[in-house]
Order: sequence, then C-alpha cells, then structure tokens
Amino acid sequence: MSSYPNTQLFINGIWRDGSGAAIPVVNPATEKVIGHVAHAEIADLEAAADAAVAGFEIWRNTSAYDRAKVMRKAADLLRSRADMIAELMTLEQGKPLIQSKMEIMGAADVIDWFAGEAQRTYGQIIPARAANVTQMTIKVPVGPVAAFTPWNFPINQVVRKLSAALATGCSFIVKAPEETPASPAELIRAFADAGVPAGVVNLVFGVPSVVSEYLIAHPAIRKISFTGSTPVGKQLASLAGLHMKRATMELGGHAPVLIFNDADMEKAISLMSMHKSRNAGQVCVSPTRFLVQDGVADQFIEGFAKAQEALKVGNGMEAGTEMGPLANERRIPAIEGMLQDAVSLGAEVVTGGRRIGNEGYFFEPTVITNVPTNAKMMNDEPFGPVAIVNRFAEAEEAMAEANRLPFGLASYAFTGSSKTAQYLRGNIQAGMLTVNHLGLALPEVPFGGIQDSGYGTEGGSEAVDAYLDTRFVSQAD
Repeated sequence: MSSYPNTQLFINGIWRDGSGAAIPVVNPATEKVIGHVAHAEIADLEAAADAAVAGFEIWRNTSAYDRAKVMRKAADLLRSRADMIAELMTLEQGKPLIQSKMEIMGAADVIDWFAGEAQRTYGQIIPARAANVTQMTIKVPVGPVAAFTPWNFPINQVVRKLSAALATGCSFIVKAPEETPASPAELIRAFADAGVPAGVVNLVFGVPSVVSEYLIAHPAIRKISFTGSTPVGKQLASLAGLHMKRATMELGGHAPVLIFNDADMEKAISLMSMHKSRNAGQVCVSPTRFLVQDGVADQFIEGFAKAQEALKVGNGMEAGTEMGPLANERRIPAIEGMLQDAVSLGAEVVTGGRRIGNEGYFFEPTVITNVPTNAKMMNDEPFGPVAIVNRFAEAEEAMAEANRLPFGLASYAFTGSSKTAQYLRGNIQAGMLTVNHLGLALPEVPFGGIQDSGYGTEGGSEAVDAYLDTRFVSQAD
C-alpha cells in the first residue's frame, strides 16, 4: 500500500510549501489525520499567476501537434501509475479502490480525447463579396485559466478543465480540494513529468473564498471554470461577470429517474442501484428522485431496496467493498436532518436511514417513499446514498415533477416505448438525458447542465470552445 504523502503546491514547475499553515487531511473511513496539504497565501497565488502568464506565452506558441504529444504522454504516465494513485484517492476520499482506479483510467481517456481535439480547433474561410478580399476566422487561446474543483471526484473534475485548457494552448491554475489533495497532485505530476513547460500548469490549495476571489479578479486570468454547489457557483459567476471573465459552471443537480410500466425492470433496478451507490451518492448526476409508474412501483421498490441492502459498505481499501463512507463529517447530520424532516411529513423509510458504527462517516444505503414535495430532500439535493421513490399515474404527472425544480443537470428514464422516449427528449428540462442505459460522462459527449445547474459543457467537441477566442480577419489584395 502507498504511504500517504504531504502534498505541496506546484508553481512554475516547482513543488513547494505554501506560506500558510499546512492543512490536515482526514481519512473518512477512520477519522484519522493521514497527512497535510500546503496552504497558499496571497504571495503564493501571485506567484502562480505570474507563472501562468509566462507559461501561456510558451504554450500558446507550441504547435497543436506538439501539445497533443505531451498530453498523450501524460495520459500514459497516469495509466502506468493508476494503482498507486488509486490508493491515495481511496485513503483521502473514501470511495472503493476499484472506483478510484476507474476514475483514474477514465481521466487518461479524457486526456487522450482532448489531445485529439487540440488538432481540430478549426477556423473558417467565409465567402467574400469582392474577388480580391479574403475573409477568415481563426481560433486563438483565451489566456490563463483559473479552475476550482471539488472533493467528490478529485482527478475527474480537474482533468476535464485541464485537458481542454492545454489542448487549446491556455495555461492553467487549479485550486484543487484540500480534503483530497494527493490524487490531483499526482495528475499534475504526470503532466509535469510528460514535459509540460514550467508555468503552464500550476496547483494551489488554501481557503476557497480567498483563492477564488483573488484569482478571478486577477487581471492575468481570462477564464474560470468551476464545479461545485449552485450557491457558490452563482457567487463566482457574479464575480467573473464583474471582471468580464468567461466562465464555465458545472453546478448542482437533483436528477429525476422516470420509470414507466413498460420498462425492463431488471435492468432499471440493476443499473440504478449501482449508480445510486457510486461514490456513496456524492455525485452531481446521482439518480435521486425516482418517479415510478403505478403498475410497477411495488416491484421496483421491493427490488431496489433489496439491491441496496445487499451492498457491502466499508473501508474502500478492503476487498469487496461496494460503497465507502461519506467524504466528511458534516454530511452525516445533513442527511439525517433531511430524513427526519421527510418522515415528519409522512414519508416512509423502506430501508436504511442510519449512520453505521461510530468510526468513519459511514451511512446506510437508504430508500424512502411517499415523500411530499414540500420536504427538504425533494427540493435540495441530499448528496448521499438516499433514493427517493414516488409514484405517478400518467407521463405528464412525472414530467411536471421532473421539471419542477430549477435544476437541470442529469436525467434518466426507462421505457420500452419509442413514443415515450421521444416525449422525454422533447420535454425534459435537463442538459443530459440517458434512456435505458448509463450513457453520461464519456469524454466524447457533452457534460453540463442548464438553469441553476450551470452553463457550458466539459465534454465533447464543444468543450474547447470556452477556451478559445474567435478572431475575424478580412484582407484585401
């Protein structure tokens, strides 16, 4: 097993301590301090900004072909180190070791995808009105990027932003999560070892509000990208707008799952049980509001509850563990409070609903039914292993509930009817919909939400657009 390191900042190609007091890192399975992470103060942030400016001048003038070669080397290094990094991620975040390794291997695929996109940032030749005039658009990198990422997917949330930035010729500063610092540091190390020039990629940790307010306002920063809660995202988007900075916002969700009478119930139960328990439900696209048609509701509730009860919950480092702990202590009372509120309003807990043991932040996989719409958990994302199952009679009723909230990130549906699927495609208000399978978050497809779930995408060919300026050139002979 890898020993857990103390994590440093990475600024201008150098691993270094921060100016502030180091921050402890806690293993959520044991509640023990396992290491420390460097704490950046303003002087460190200014050094990172200066490095990003110098790095940008180098990287923007590096050919797309050469940028792609370096990125692919970083992807290969990440794959070769996956076992070691997975252990660090599980120690600091809690998810089962197999899920940690899947995240790392998926990140390598993301890098490879964007390496290809580096060579496809095409402009246009626009037909002119005069024979001696050439009209064209060219794509140029927007400039240094500041990114802010959460603890639930320590590498995945960084790698999408980093890969898009590097593919387009931008330099990059990421404020990675203090709770889970070692695994994103290893991602940065892979890029450094692959030959990314000093200053192009920089890593900082510190007080989130201090870091974000300083970097977003800094004149060197031309674009920001944030993944996190909607309230914080709105604050950062407002700050970005104040300084005319381009922003990509991947914010919270409260994903509905619409299950119709003609659905393949075995598939719906199997896929959704696995997806709900992934990362202990601490996923922005986690299925949460299950809307099940009357004819199959009893069957679904019984089968889904049994599947959740059968999950092996434990330390992610132990073989066979299918669901680890919640990531931090504050998640326990938050979920307990939501459950108590729902039950007081008439909801019924079918299974789970309690903390497990008195060491580590473990919580039972929970299924709760008949939850009224005024319950807190029907309006605010539980962000934990809680599945809300309510019934509906007609499709329009389910659609009204699916679209009731201001969020619009992910949505799921199971139906055997192409007519119903077409109705869903045309009416559900979400940035992503997957029907009869799990088809989200692949490198080559868009990933993003609408309304209070943010704007912009972090996957697919559109993802690079936010990192590029379009320049128009008109030239006469």
